Amino acid sequence: MGAETISRVRARPVVVPMARPLRTASGSITAAPLLLFDVVTDGGVTGRSYVFAYDAALLPALASVAGELAPGLAGKALAPGARMREFQARFRLPGLQGVAGMVVSGVEMALWDALGHLTGLPVATLLGGEPTPLRAYDSYGMIDPVREEQALRGSVESGFQAVKIKLGHPDAARDVEVVARVREIIGPDVELMVDYNQSLTPQEARRRLARLDGFGLYWVEEPVQAEDLAGHAYVRRTTNIRVQTGENWWFPAGCHAAIAAGACDFAMFDIMKIGGFTGWTLAAGQAEAASLPVSSHLFVEASAHAMTVTPSADWVEHLDLAGAVVREPHRPVDGRITARGPGLGIAWDDEAVAAYTPRF
Repeated sequence: MGAETISRVRARPVVVPMARPLRTASGSITAAPLLLFDVVTDGGVTGRSYVFAYDAALLPALASVAGELAPGLAGKALAPGARMREFQARFRLPGLQGVAGMVVSGVEMALWDALGHLTGLPVATLLGGEPTPLRAYDSYGMIDPVREEQALRGSVESGFQAVKIKLGHPDAARDVEVVARVREIIGPDVELMVDYNQSLTPQEARRRLARLDGFGLYWVEEPVQAEDLAGHAYVRRTTNIRVQTGENWWFPAGCHAAIAAGACDFAMFDIMKIGGFTGWTLAAGQAEAASLPVSSHLFVEASAHAMTVTPSADWVEHLDLAGAVVREPHRPVDGRITARGPGLGIAWDDEAVAAYTPRF
């Protein structure tokens, strides 16, 4: 067998501290439960990627599914699209949403990384693009602007032209107070996005957004439950603030359904849920046809590559999930993110991986 075939697949769970813990209206995340993938070829090349479980309780299930898939990949070519079609066929009856979809996307990204190492090229180049500095926004959770004023000022001073904060306080007046103070801190020339993390009803979203109308918000993200496409469309029709959604679309079909429902003004792809690079590129074509600007959700290392071949690329989200377990965390420069190579530009810090491995 040649170096272009898969020898083995390893999946390792870790729970790592986050550089910036996230408090949201739908729950808080202080540590990132990740599943790390290593796809090793017969020639000794390793492709790496990771997925984000959100809740550590899902890590054993993710690792179990990965372990079941691994033997069936041995001896097969590093062909991400072909392997994804096989995964889709295998999971046709149960569907690819949830744990299965997260695992196959992780494998797919690791295959691309392995191809990058074999060729010495970044994945962006393999996809037909090229690594270029992409504008990024600095992503925060629910914040106290008094305590985090210096952090916000630091974001602006480091070159970010956009900042996102999460909202959804029990009292709507507190949302208004926070937005007003953050706008004052970052100034009128820095874009400000807000994210409700699915915490409102459509009617409450309309009421709250009317009170936020004067702050020049770039978008409101997931004001209602992600699957409520009619609710998103209602908010879009009845407010003046543009609606962002998409991080919970599963595979390109999710993008198609949202476009058909008129659910949003923007699209946000999560590379783990949209189906790796294979699903991303298919969804990006739909977004371009619908004139939807596309931003990324999490996974900055991989998303930076995918965004280079996204015709309607808008913003890259800067939020560090895996920095504690990679040798060189992906840092923005002057508020911009540039894809690194070869492959995805990921190398594990093995000592950190060992230190953050949970005991189930």
